[in-house]
Amino acid sequence: MGRIKLVVAYDGTDFSGWELQHERRTVRGTLTEAVRLVSDEAVEIEGSSRTDAGAHAKGQVCHFDPAPGGNASRVPPERWPEILNRVLPPDPSVRSVRTVSDRFHSRFSVTSRHYLYRLHTGERDPHRSRFVYRHWDRLDVEAMREGARLLIGTHDFRAFTEELEPRVTNTVRHLFDVKVAQVRDEVRVDVIGTAFLRGMMRRMVGGLFEIGRGHRDVVEVSKLLDPQERENYDQPVVLPARGLCLMGIRYDRALRDVRERPLIPRPTSPASVPDFENIDHLENDQ
Repeated sequence: MGRIKLVVAYDGTDFSGWELQHERRTVRGTLTEAVRLVSDEAVEIEGSSRTDAGAHAKGQVCHFDPAPGGNASRVPPERWPEILNRVLPPDPSVRSVRTVSDRFHSRFSVTSRHYLYRLHTGERDPHRSRFVYRHWDRLDVEAMREGARLLIGTHDFRAFTEELEPRVTNTVRHLFDVKVAQVRDEVRVDVIGTAFLRGMMRRMVGGLFEIGRGHRDVVEVSKLLDPQERENYDQPVVLPARGLCLMGIRYDRALRDVRERPLIPRPTSPASVPDFENIDHLENDQ
């Protein structure tokens, strides 16, 4: 029996994020308890992305290694979603499970992550309030698109982060695509990138939100990305996590460990950038 890979969705409202925290309810902790209950094994779950407290997911990917000859190794992969969803609380759900090579790592084999942030500009809607950030007025979507285009590529995103741990010294990241779309009474910001710093997604959208409100000039995006200029400008606001959703994860067929790659990613051909309109989420089975 090989490594077991899960694709998980969750409403993050009542979770203190993905990562384990002492005496706090987390997605990783909840899933770990469920797998241990079913398998009676002390498994450890590893996830592809450490989502913030209150953030959601449709395509979070994680994995665990069953004990050789243990109970988990005897459960057919297609049975895992049904079995786990019976013991899990209502806010997470296991969408699919399959066995993969032990070379696969849900976090370190990732080639891109897709996040969506939803800004609601219509009348208050209690059916959406847990999943959107509501603003009471229209936003200048075209100006936001101009700002979004400046974020694409390889940049130092230190000005778009929250407090970083001392061990984090590399703040260069690569964004393949950033799209702003008006969808009925919502402005949706889709971002696909190699990896994201703590708070990076919510502060990037915060900057675009300020542009949309007319509170920040588009040119400031370039200034904030310039290590020589960023100190002269205020950091963008960090928007609430409730509007953020991890839509999916992409892996190459040829699995590689991201820790062995250069700090500055090599440019990717346009053909590899997914079309937002034609996908549900980006998680590719291996």
